[in-house]
Amino acid sequence: QVQLVESGGGLVQAGGSLKLSCAASGRTFTRYSMGWFRQAPGNKREFVASITWIGGSTSYADSVKGRFTISRDRASNTLYLQMNGLNPEDTAAYYCAHRSDFVSDFRRPGVYDYWGQGTQVTVSS
Repeated sequence: QVQLVESGGGLVQAGGSLKLSCAASGRTFTRYSMGWFRQAPGNKREFVASITWIGGSTSYADSVKGRFTISRDRASNTLYLQMNGLNPEDTAAYYCAHRSDFVSDFRRPGVYDYWGQGTQVTVSS
């Protein structure tokens, strides 16, 4: 079992920044990569960014590329998402996710085996 706990969400004005954190515990040695997803009301959960745990290779959704940065601290088993230049379209619940194995379609939520409870990000115009 892996437990994931997100924090850092909140209300911010357009153009502002937030940094999300995700603390991982449990069977963390089985981890291949971790990612961030988001879900707005009435929408499907969508991929935001991912990072391989050992190598640190990153991938981003086109909508956040250049504004968001995913990183991890292997010593503390913590995943981060630095979000700059926020706009109202970024408003959503943000979830961190854990994936044990390599898959080619890492943008699909179904390939992740553990999820956090989510943290709300609201961007006002």
